[in-house]
Amino acid sequence: MGQRRLIKAITFSILFLLSLFSTVQADEAAVRALIQEFGTAKKFPQVEKLANDLAATGDTNVVVTLQALKDGVLKFRRDNKEVVIHDSDNKLLLDPYSGAELGTDKGIKLRKVKTKNSLRRKIDGLISGMTLRASDPAVRLAAVQSIFSSADKSQLEPLRAALAEETDEDVKAEMVQAEAAIVITHSDDVQEKLGAIETVVSRGDQQALALLNNLSARTEGEIKEAAEAGIERVERQLAMWRAGQNIWFGLSLGSVLFLAAIGLAITFGVMGVINMAHGEMVMLGAYTTFVVQEIIRTSAPGLFDYSLMIAVPMAFLVAGFVGLCMERGIIRFLYGRPLETLLATWGVSLILQQAVRTIFGPNNREVGNPSWMSGAFDLGQIAINWNRLWIIVFCIAVFAVLLFIMNRTSLGLKMRAVTQNRRMASAMGIRTPWVDAMTFALGTGIAGIAGVALSQIDNVSPNLGQSYIVDSFMVVVFGGVGNLWGTFVGAMTLGVANKFLEPYAGAVLGKILVLVFIILFIQRRPRGLFALKGRAVEQ
Repeated sequence: MGQRRLIKAITFSILFLLSLFSTVQADEAAVRALIQEFGTAKKFPQVEKLANDLAATGDTNVVVTLQALKDGVLKFRRDNKEVVIHDSDNKLLLDPYSGAELGTDKGIKLRKVKTKNSLRRKIDGLISGMTLRASDPAVRLAAVQSIFSSADKSQLEPLRAALAEETDEDVKAEMVQAEAAIVITHSDDVQEKLGAIETVVSRGDQQALALLNNLSARTEGEIKEAAEAGIERVERQLAMWRAGQNIWFGLSLGSVLFLAAIGLAITFGVMGVINMAHGEMVMLGAYTTFVVQEIIRTSAPGLFDYSLMIAVPMAFLVAGFVGLCMERGIIRFLYGRPLETLLATWGVSLILQQAVRTIFGPNNREVGNPSWMSGAFDLGQIAINWNRLWIIVFCIAVFAVLLFIMNRTSLGLKMRAVTQNRRMASAMGIRTPWVDAMTFALGTGIAGIAGVALSQIDNVSPNLGQSYIVDSFMVVVFGGVGNLWGTFVGAMTLGVANKFLEPYAGAVLGKILVLVFIILFIQRRPRGLFALKGRAVEQ
């Protein structure tokens, strides 16, 4: 008796699975038959109806067909009206349901299924509607954002059904806003529209502003007044976000200026040397990064994400060694003769530029971003680039290390003593020539690691350093010669000021205005923001 029941249960299960499989097969066959009707559709309304019918099947495979229709690659054979996807780049025919290869297009005459811009926009909404219930929240979010942009009325009911079941709060908020966009565009209910306007205003971005502007232009009365009030609120929000974006860009630029200028501030403050080859130290650091990455690419590709960590100490050593050779070979013979020092270091800069051109060529060199420095994310309406964010972090780390060296180490104590009174420091037994050499090596080494950072946001070329030398001198003079805090505050101030001036005056005129401001400021405070007592001041 038990065996009979077991046999019956197994038989029922097999029959159930067979019936389920035949249903799936029948559904796929029905969808394929629907796709093939595109081959006989001669007018746009017919094509649009077929697209709607495909989306209504709920079969996710039809996304392939709809996307091909939108892209203009859904075609049919002239001989037998068979619908295919035409991959013209590879001269292949693909199955419109599965995307599988069917063969080459050689000798086959094809005709494109008719489409137009309004239908393409509708297809975006259809595809979005089909992905509203995807398991991946990111897919659902992208679908909702597409619906908000298209404001397709046909997506309202699927959107509301998906909203009732949505569990992810971020996706749910986007769904509410997409529903409001459709209501604003298509609803005739005044109260419903007023509520939707509030929802869209809370979004506060450019898309919301465009939607409200469009509503204001085509309505009258209470709706128009609410739309215009919403426009004012959104514009105020956007103005605040733009200010935040400018501050972010300014801090980013300021961190770059700080890294480029801090080495110059140290050498100028301690030694009184105007190093016109400082920009080339930055360039050497950037090219060191390029060489390190090339070696890693060919020898150990798996270490590429660590390439910058390897390049930082290497760039410091390379640029620091070149700076040490400069100081011992040229600059130590020219102390007290600023004009000769300026000309000599300018000559060194030309030699280094030509040497790099000879070794690496005059063209830009590619320096890649590690994965952890690639991409961006949004903070409200502010776009944050990972490479810029890490450069700011790197800038703060360099600043902290330099403060520690200057305030907590023997070298820093000696550097400060030489800055304040060289003769007295020498009389106290400090080897000032050794301090000069180490200071110059430290300053040029920091310029080298600045080149590592700049290689992530600028072109690596023999002229890289020339782009920052003038700005570096402005930062040093504005902040106060030889003062680390002055250099930091000066760099950030000039960076933010530049970014706030650029939208109104342009990049070039903005820099000119900043330069004029610094000239006027120095007339009032010749020692800069943070005056430093020392040899340079006393003289």
